[in-house]
Amino acid sequence: MAKVSAGLLMVRQCTHGPEFLLIHPGGPFFRRRDMGVWSIPKGQVCPGEALLTAAKREFGEETGLSPTTPTYEPLGKVRQRSGKIVHAWAFLGDCDPGQVRSNLFELEWPPRSGRIQHFPEVDRAGFFAAEWARRKLNPAQAAFIDRALAWLRRLDRSALAAPDLAAAMDEPGREGGQQSRSPSRSPSGPPTGAPTGAPSRRPRRRRRDD
Repeated sequence: MAKVSAGLLMVRQCTHGPEFLLIHPGGPFFRRRDMGVWSIPKGQVCPGEALLTAAKREFGEETGLSPTTPTYEPLGKVRQRSGKIVHAWAFLGDCDPGQVRSNLFELEWPPRSGRIQHFPEVDRAGFFAAEWARRKLNPAQAAFIDRALAWLRRLDRSALAAPDLAAAMDEPGREGGQQSRSPSRSPSGPPTGAPTGAPSRRPRRRRRDD
């Protein structure tokens, strides 16, 4: 049976366009590798665990951040070359990539040396525009960028349609007169990722999630 992972893709809105938070896997295997090895913050789903719950948990473990948004946009799933299935959700937010802190894992290194070393699951993070994000990501995960861009376009269309709908609701002569509307939060308002404090530094055995 294929392994299943779940994760979150943080999207921040900038004047030049959206940017996407990606992470670089820690440890000696990926130290000198760059293009095609970055990932969304994700991890393995525990037995019986809901996919979105696992995605939020893994995001916190790999970044030290806790999303404060009530809305997560499903981006579907992809199958990586290894056979692993990855489910993802997008959300609007922002953070300082330099403050990302992940859990540690244990690994015998060098191999067959009998020496156990501790490495961070994530050694760096960064925001990238769509074109660069596609190149940095594991090739299968690049589809999440295109799906997130489609979601952002839908949000933009909804925001543009909102003033026309408001004007129609307030049109004089409409039955019942002007309609009172309670203020609503813009769907494009950027929730942020709030630090959860220092993540647990207790090392865990290596759980390959490439």
